[in-house]
Amino acid sequence: MTDGFKESRRLKFYGAADFATYWQADRVAEVAERFKTSATPATIVDAIELHNVQLYIESGLLPTSYSEAERAAIVALAPQLRAAVAKSFALVDETNLAARLGEIPYDYHADLLELLGRSKAFERCNAEIMLPALKVAGVGLGEMLGCKKLVTAYDERVRDALIADVRNAENLIRKYLQEDVSSEIHLPKSLIAADMGQLLSGYLDDADANLNFVRLIATAAVDLRIGIDAKLKLKAKRCEERMVDELFKDNSGLETGAQVRVSDSQDEPVKMELDGMVATFTYSRSWLDQTLDNASVLNNFQHLFEFADGQVLLTLPSYSAELGVFERHMTTLGRKHYQVGAAFRAKDMSSLVQTRMYHHYLSSKDSDVEAVIAWFFDTYLVDEFEVHKFSFAPSARTSSYLEKARHLFAEMEGVVNQFRHYAQDGELDRELLALTSDPIAYDQVSSLLEGKYVYATEHEEIRGVLYSLFSDQSGLTYINETLNASSASELIVENELSYTDFLEHQRPSVDQLIELGVLEDTGVRVQIANTDQFVVLRSLFAREAAAYHRLSPAGRTQVDALEARGWVTREAALLSKAEASYFNYFLNKVEFSNGPELRNKYLHGSQAVAESEDVHFHTYVTALRMLVLLVIKINDEFCLWKANGDVTS
Repeated sequence: MTDGFKESRRLKFYGAADFATYWQADRVAEVAERFKTSATPATIVDAIELHNVQLYIESGLLPTSYSEAERAAIVALAPQLRAAVAKSFALVDETNLAARLGEIPYDYHADLLELLGRSKAFERCNAEIMLPALKVAGVGLGEMLGCKKLVTAYDERVRDALIADVRNAENLIRKYLQEDVSSEIHLPKSLIAADMGQLLSGYLDDADANLNFVRLIATAAVDLRIGIDAKLKLKAKRCEERMVDELFKDNSGLETGAQVRVSDSQDEPVKMELDGMVATFTYSRSWLDQTLDNASVLNNFQHLFEFADGQVLLTLPSYSAELGVFERHMTTLGRKHYQVGAAFRAKDMSSLVQTRMYHHYLSSKDSDVEAVIAWFFDTYLVDEFEVHKFSFAPSARTSSYLEKARHLFAEMEGVVNQFRHYAQDGELDRELLALTSDPIAYDQVSSLLEGKYVYATEHEEIRGVLYSLFSDQSGLTYINETLNASSASELIVENELSYTDFLEHQRPSVDQLIELGVLEDTGVRVQIANTDQFVVLRSLFAREAAAYHRLSPAGRTQVDALEARGWVTREAALLSKAEASYFNYFLNKVEFSNGPELRNKYLHGSQAVAESEDVHFHTYVTALRMLVLLVIKINDEFCLWKANGDVTS
């Protein structure tokens, strides 16, 4: 092994799924040829590089130019490489550790720790020699925590190093609170909950604390096993508020929001204008005046305000398809976080101002959203579906908004419990309901219909189809400056594209979509193969579900075919999975730790005493909006149940 081999060109195996691995495969032969079977690698770095060559060989990732004989020869070399690497690390002891390690390239740090552990160097060398030598070699404490054998061998010394610097709290946050951490983190057994609590608390006092990590502490679930209690969460919340105030002290940021107007002259029911990042909705007073009956009020929420789409899937939840690239891949998420982005925030703001406007408008007409909801349960269900004994009690008009909010959250649970019992038993027994009013699990509320929602499975074909056809990161979105779109489906639908219009590297993906029956090549153009199938696929991507009973007969046939292929599955519930998660995010902490927990705070009386009536009004409007969403979903259930001839699950 020549000493002059440039470290910048050292071979590194990043894993079979990493493209960087494939780019270096041709260099395997070059490094292997330098290996002399009778010699021990000259340096630790040389030995680590041979270890990486061995990984390439074991994974079968060899130069494409290799003949069968050459492949066989290098595979036969693997045991000798393994032995040479083992011999090199076996020579490491306390007398030569510092000299042998020297400075190790960053990409080799994890390999170094693995090979030291494999050779039992941590047993031969005490912590007072090993840990400083690793530090000189450029290996940080965070990287050391990725090696279980090191942490186990030097338990108390690693603990001492951890608690010596409050910035090491970031390792705890990555291990316990952050989503999608790429490497495993091991902590010493001697590190107890009190240590972790003090470390996290000290981190919150540090001037260089990372705002993203502070937020993860503030939104984490209380967990005394890792030192997180209510006091620490409150400290983190206040720390976050100070940091945000400081961040925007000299920077007003971008103006975002939503506003509503009522026009006396506008004929169209609604107009929407976007000025920068501020959306303005203008509603026709004439339309609102003509739709004051109870049924029309609820229809306005569903259709005019667009709280639900054509399949009566709610539009307000956070859907992955609406997240931008940065939001999907560059944000710091907690392990129990509801991921929201700009699109969700825009929908949240607009739907709240729409609900608030309608609340005031109806009040001016001596009407009330709560009264409309009471009519739905007390009168509409009886007259339209002969469904009896549902009830909803509006809050008193003279009540404060704090009292109104508490009342609505209690009534919300009441109507969901009523529907759950009706869907399960086919009738509503009020005495039984009084004895079995358990806490609401929104994802487990029964449906009146069999297989109501269609979901994509983990089958690689459907996952590939949805990505290729609808993702903004698909390789089929851009052909040239005039032929491009935000998704392949949009590009194909809006343009007459022939097969030859697609670039050479895009055609394998097009071929696969054609082979799977998603696209078809007529000889003149590449187009969607089946419109009904396309509707289902688009809904699976955009809403993370499709409503089986809201599809056309041909659409249902397509779902049945997709189910036979293992692409989709059907489940029955009042709410889709994404819709249930939306309710859990706002109301409780069953599923997420970063939600406002409005139901829990208001029903348990744990909201801050200093909160103003404006805050309680905001909560009241939020509760009103969510009640309307439940009414929309319950109405959809009964309409479909009636249309399908009482098809119960």
